[in-house]
Amino acid sequence: MKKLRAAVNALDKRSHINREIYGHFSEHLGRCIYNGIYVGEDSPIPNTNGVRNDIIEAFREIQMPVLRWPGGCFADEYHWKDGIGEKSERPKMVNTHWGGVTEDNSFGTHEFFNLCEELGCEPYLAGNVGSGTVEELADWIEYITFDGVSPLADLRRKNGREKPWKLKYLGIGNENWGCGGNMRPEYYADLYRQYQTYCRNFSGNELFKVAGGPNVDDYNWTDKLMSIVNDWHAKAISLHYYTIPTGNFESKGSATKFTDEDYYKTIKNALFMDTLIKKHSAIMKKYSDNMKLIVDEWGCWYDVEEGTNPGFLYQQNTMRDAIVAAVSLNIFNSHSDIVCMANLAQAVNVLQALLLTEGEKLVKTPTYHVFNMYKTHQDSELLYSFTENQDTNGIPAVSQSVSMSKDGKITMTFSNASLDEDFEIECDIVGAAPKSASACILTNDVRAYNDFDAPEKIKPADHPAEITGSSVKFTLPKCSVVSIILS
Repeated sequence: MKKLRAAVNALDKRSHINREIYGHFSEHLGRCIYNGIYVGEDSPIPNTNGVRNDIIEAFREIQMPVLRWPGGCFADEYHWKDGIGEKSERPKMVNTHWGGVTEDNSFGTHEFFNLCEELGCEPYLAGNVGSGTVEELADWIEYITFDGVSPLADLRRKNGREKPWKLKYLGIGNENWGCGGNMRPEYYADLYRQYQTYCRNFSGNELFKVAGGPNVDDYNWTDKLMSIVNDWHAKAISLHYYTIPTGNFESKGSATKFTDEDYYKTIKNALFMDTLIKKHSAIMKKYSDNMKLIVDEWGCWYDVEEGTNPGFLYQQNTMRDAIVAAVSLNIFNSHSDIVCMANLAQAVNVLQALLLTEGEKLVKTPTYHVFNMYKTHQDSELLYSFTENQDTNGIPAVSQSVSMSKDGKITMTFSNASLDEDFEIECDIVGAAPKSASACILTNDVRAYNDFDAPEKIKPADHPAEITGSSVKFTLPKCSVVSIILS
């Protein structure tokens, strides 16, 4: 077993890790909402206002901080007034982006905001710019947040909600370079300025407005957008990047049947997130010292599971996905000076999901467990950390980030992407003298996954970590994620 040295300086606090970095995304796509999060009030599956109780419990366990809705591409064909009022009277529509299925609008504004209140998380709306109007989006904000007398506030009351909700995060459009309108950056930037003008702050509610940023490495989009939209108009811009083993959307590869070479390509592509954030943020800083970056769609994207609707994007979730999640969250932590939110795609039954459902059954994926192990980073301060590394098939084997909470506890998260080599880590702690260490590990064969017959094949287990003097020692086995809390 190879020994690697690491170091943490508890006196060197780099940036604040917003809890919203551990955010999620729920789109009207496949079985994310319907027959996933939402089963309806009349379902035999235990639910609260139509939302599965086991999903509410699972989201609470990871302390879900923010949830993005209703899309995605769906957002730019969604008209919010279709999703309010008596459910039997709500008009139906065709979900043209995802499978051509009928959307009955039974899960709408009230259902979403009530869910966020139930979870104690921030709602993040994606507004319709692609097929909507300025008036439509402005009316939605007023309907949600205005506490006075107006036709829209009165309509909300008529529909059963007396007090307004709070809405902090508002995305104006989605993927405007693609499914959200196939726009040029200059055209979208002008539209953004127009739309945001009429998205008002009502009744003490203050909107954090997000402009639609680039697709992957479209640095020209970022440059043109930032030259027109400044930090008076927007608090942040978005970035979308999906990890695809092949790098080819036409043939992405299987979620469960892959070679070691495929695996290492996947991790290499996940690590590209670090480059993207550095390059986009460098462009942003030419124009503003205050604008933030929100990675509001990220995660692994594979070919759909055999026999499932191609438009539903249902895929399994292995230890490979756990390593991608760990690496990505460590990257977001390390850039928490500019990254203020990230949203995994997606929460349930779609892409790199936290949870999979089948009837009344529910499975927590390896990705879910990583979020649970990392949750103590939320609202903590990033600390300087360093680890000696080992090359494995052209990528660094070890990824890490370290933070300190308000009560002085230190969270250390490490992952080992190697499929062959275990490491023994000795980490020197400077500026703090922890007395105890509590550690857990997530590890298994890289192709292992949880399914409805074996839902706990992969789950966190206690892991030994020893404090000796001013250092902590622990092992980091191959294909593993380790979380350690020092207090």
